[in-house]
Amino acid sequence: MLSNKLMLLLRARPSLNNSIQRQWMSRPMYFQTASRQLQKESHSRGHGLGKPSLRGTESKQVKGGMSKTDWTLSGRKVAPRRDWSRPNDMSKRHGDESSTKTMGRNDNHSHMTSKRGSSNETMAQRKERKRQEEELQALVKEEEKERRLIEARKTKEKTERQQHQVKDVYIPEIINVANLSRVLGVRNEQVIRTMEELEMGSTLHDRMLNADESSLIAMQLNMNPIVDSKQSIDLYPRSKSIDPSLLIDRPPIVTIMGHVDHGKTTLLDTLRKTSVAAGEAGGITQHIGAFSVKLPSNKAITFLDTPGHAAFSSMRQRGAQVTDVIVLVVAADDGVMPQTQEAIEHAHAAKVPLIVAINKCDKPGVDTMRVKQELSRYNVHLEEIGGDVPCVEVSGLTGKNLDQLEETIVTLSEVLELKAEQVNDAEGVIIESQIEKGRGNVATVLVRQGTLKVGSVIVAGQTWCKVRSMVDHQGKTVKAATPSMPVKVIGWKDIPQAGDEMLTAKDESLAKTVVENRVARNEREQQLRDLQVINDKRRKQRTQLEQERMAEKAYKKEMYMYQKGLCETIPESLGKRLSAIQTTLKEEAGEMAEEENEKLEFRAVVKGDVSGTVEAVVDCLGGLQNKQIKVKVVQSGVGNISESDLQLAAACNGQVIGFNVKADKKILAEASKLGVSVKSYSVIYKLLEEVKDKLSDMLPAIVSTQVIGEAALLQVFEINTKGRETRPVAGCRVTNGAIQKNGRVRVVRNKETIWEGELSALRQVKKDISEAKKGLECGMSFEGFNDFQPGDIIQSIKTVETKQKL
Repeated sequence: MLSNKLMLLLRARPSLNNSIQRQWMSRPMYFQTASRQLQKESHSRGHGLGKPSLRGTESKQVKGGMSKTDWTLSGRKVAPRRDWSRPNDMSKRHGDESSTKTMGRNDNHSHMTSKRGSSNETMAQRKERKRQEEELQALVKEEEKERRLIEARKTKEKTERQQHQVKDVYIPEIINVANLSRVLGVRNEQVIRTMEELEMGSTLHDRMLNADESSLIAMQLNMNPIVDSKQSIDLYPRSKSIDPSLLIDRPPIVTIMGHVDHGKTTLLDTLRKTSVAAGEAGGITQHIGAFSVKLPSNKAITFLDTPGHAAFSSMRQRGAQVTDVIVLVVAADDGVMPQTQEAIEHAHAAKVPLIVAINKCDKPGVDTMRVKQELSRYNVHLEEIGGDVPCVEVSGLTGKNLDQLEETIVTLSEVLELKAEQVNDAEGVIIESQIEKGRGNVATVLVRQGTLKVGSVIVAGQTWCKVRSMVDHQGKTVKAATPSMPVKVIGWKDIPQAGDEMLTAKDESLAKTVVENRVARNEREQQLRDLQVINDKRRKQRTQLEQERMAEKAYKKEMYMYQKGLCETIPESLGKRLSAIQTTLKEEAGEMAEEENEKLEFRAVVKGDVSGTVEAVVDCLGGLQNKQIKVKVVQSGVGNISESDLQLAAACNGQVIGFNVKADKKILAEASKLGVSVKSYSVIYKLLEEVKDKLSDMLPAIVSTQVIGEAALLQVFEINTKGRETRPVAGCRVTNGAIQKNGRVRVVRNKETIWEGELSALRQVKKDISEAKKGLECGMSFEGFNDFQPGDIIQSIKTVETKQKL
């Protein structure tokens, strides 16, 4: 558009066109045009070539009386004289003359053009020409501005296009800084600079980064990090339904908790009319039992029986997390005990309502009021004293008030309005898992929502199962398990862990993918823990190296100043400084490396009947340790003791511990051949006692010194020996105990031991004696020691070794 306007203006004014064209002409052509114009004007005025026209002006005079331009005289050319007394630059003179001539011609041409334009143009035409020139310049400026805007817009579009073209990079789970720069395709310095901007700490090339840190660096560099999309596939529980028509009433899940031997299992035994307590080892429960009880009112209650021993704390906590109501059993004759307090803490942490059942009320002379007062001290306020916790006095042996306990549980469940979905896929929790002969891997599942059917595909933890069959607590086959119903599920690929969440998958392929992802995630978490340990170790090494370098520089500086006489004290040696740094760093770490290396280990392979029991045994063994020894469980699992367990124990110089599992004759023969100790237990406290004894045997004995007699050195005598030689003899009086000739003695001076060794002679007058008792005066000589003085104390000592105990 601007170009068209420009062409129209040029066509409208030819003079303007000529002017613009002259501006673009070359310099020589312009001079030729001016020369022709001057030549025409000279011919028109009658001047010949070489005869300058004065135009009414005076010519400049030079020496000799001639003008600078008029140098023709009588038809003969005479050159002006040159002054040879001053130097003259010919090229400069000619250049000046040439430029002067050119400027003069330009001035003449401009003057003539202006004069001709002024004679031909009127005032209005000049204004019009000036206006058109200004309009033309404005159009040129506007066109230049528009061109700049177009270029800026193109640059911006190019930048935005580059920003939208994000590069996809595939990042592994763990990678160091140097390899990450290769993966991202950038220089290592750029990655380090990005890490500094993100304040990620150490930027060394060998620092290990996890997937989250690597992805953050990639996004900062305008890249799209891709770790693994398949890893995002997992199963999650459904959100609570908001449609009340899908919810139905479900039986309450009640957990029986309390101290060991307070009658929990006997109470449940009476409720379900069977005998369980008599068949339990040691008379105590050692796993969680789950079963349903149908009341006379056709209402059902699901009971969970948890162990009361201190070793089963995790099992009690798990029972509190899956329950709706907790029945706290307290024996009327014992009151509140340590496991009772722990059960109360679990109930408060899980925010589960409590019902207190004071058991053994049939015993004569029991005071239930004392138990109620003890409970109030642990923030359990009963309804009788204005609280909100119901309390029932029962007897598990006689069945006293058990119907009242059942009514209290049903009433509390109605107040809680326990409802669940029944038509959707099943969700639940693993109560126990074990290996049964003829059934394989079996797990007790408590259904929380939905319906579990035979043939369903379920996932729990890091294993999955296609339900082959289900049985209830009485051994009857069940085709469908509804909410709050505990069943044994058969068909697991591996043994799930107690407490794992059970979810239903659509098909086997989805279940396999979910399990693979969970296993990979678990391995990745383990790698990250190892990575953290590696980074911490490297950080400590760098800190130590930096401090050692600083100490070395300080030592060199101080030594230089000492050698120059600037410092009078001798600098501390470099070795002492470096050792002090190493000691400080070890103390900050919390443990000395030498002590860690010297720490004894009791290695064990643990096998049990159910997963919850194995977990409890492993936790208890891990707590049996001190600064000198610890228990290391090399491997644990569910099932009978196998040959692989024996081989592993032999390789690590350990032993096999079985809990509620036995080893057959073949396994025992193989164990004796390999020299591996195999022990089986059925009661948890017996297992712990024997392991403590073995740990005590492994510990070094405590060596102590006992003083069994003391004697005061009164005088030093010199006696003759063979060869006319003399030797000193200590004349002593026994002040306490007895001095044994064959025992060790020590010489004490000013409460400090100056010598310790054996006696060479013990005599009374000239008679050798084996023992000097209190009040007896005797002479003593010592093996290799003669530097004794009157006033020293002679002590007879005995070394006693005492066995350490955990």
